[in-house]
Amino acid sequence: MSTHTPFKAISMTQVLVCGGLIVTLSMGIRHGFGLWLQPITQSHDWSRETFSFAIAIQNLVWGVSGIFAGMVADRFGAFRVIVGGAVLYVLGLIGMAWATTPLLFSLSTGVLIGIAQAGTTYAVIYGVIGRNVSADRRSWAMGIAAAAGSFGQFLMVPTEGLLISSLGAQEALIVLGAAALMMAPLAWGLREPSFTTGSLMQRDQSILEALREALHYPSFQMLMAGYFVCGFQVVFIGVHLPSYLRDKGLSPQVASYALALIGLFNVLGTYAAGMLGQRLPKRYLLAFIYLARAAAIAVFLALPLSPWSVYIFSAVMGTLWLSTVPLTNAAVAHIFGVAHLSMLSGFVFFSHQIGSFLGVWLGGFLYDRTGGYDVVWYIAIALGILAALINLPVKEVSIVRGLAAQRL
Repeated sequence: MSTHTPFKAISMTQVLVCGGLIVTLSMGIRHGFGLWLQPITQSHDWSRETFSFAIAIQNLVWGVSGIFAGMVADRFGAFRVIVGGAVLYVLGLIGMAWATTPLLFSLSTGVLIGIAQAGTTYAVIYGVIGRNVSADRRSWAMGIAAAAGSFGQFLMVPTEGLLISSLGAQEALIVLGAAALMMAPLAWGLREPSFTTGSLMQRDQSILEALREALHYPSFQMLMAGYFVCGFQVVFIGVHLPSYLRDKGLSPQVASYALALIGLFNVLGTYAAGMLGQRLPKRYLLAFIYLARAAAIAVFLALPLSPWSVYIFSAVMGTLWLSTVPLTNAAVAHIFGVAHLSMLSGFVFFSHQIGSFLGVWLGGFLYDRTGGYDVVWYIAIALGILAALINLPVKEVSIVRGLAAQRL
């Protein structure tokens, strides 16, 4: 007869502090990559599409790698995955600094950093939260982790702009590499005893069974479709907004402040989303967020452009920026349970990253062919309306399996 040792959890405070700091560094660094678009393309005489393609590859690799990073984290724990991701992040930033050809730039900025982000961001961290935080506080805890990533943007983007102006683009990336290495010791705080002692959580499904169930479940498909739109919108804006503003005659400082404001207000937005997700249906909150994004972009394009219109737009978009993250992942956890949460979050995030790939790449591609970003802005508006409609039918009901299902 087999026996199961009770699952050993680590404290919620420890999970949130260590996980929040890791997400702060990982997301904070990548949110500022748009600041390097013009310095790198001008120094190498590359087109904007070259830079955009590398970032697009990064987002796609991030999405694909997130699935496998989630599988490994669910099976062996997050600690090893995060340490490996931190090392790859450092190597990717060094390669980004010294790449002399578009191929090397894409391999370092796109492939290495993409894999690194898969091991140091939400899918892996949310798996730890799901296993160690009770269901009645899970959405709130995920909101805290998302807010940490937002604070990272608020903290790191102005810092990165200052590093570029004072040290230069290459040296600034080396400094960020040293900061990324700090994620490795922080990962020690996320070593779950159950993965080191063998007292693993009992699973009623294999990986393939869990994956087959989710991919054939309509609500999972709807959440993936909505997350696709989220990726398209936020990565297009995050990467191309600085260049859009400079093309319109605004100073680089306006772009830095705009990205920082997005990060600041995102702290509030993600925390509020996590809180509201404990009390209100997540599908309605998600629909509202996507529709509000579409409205914010439409108003921004309709009004005369000025620093103040940029700052107001950034504050509104910041409130809505990553507020989809805790709601979407908490919905997945509620429907399917937490045994395979990192993997399922990785699959949902893969859809997000396909959208990110298209958003950032189309931004550069259509800019080079039309001389502006207008077409991509309009696509972002239409997709926001579509995502709002898609999320409304999501069913937030836990799936019953095994003996409980037979009794029913």
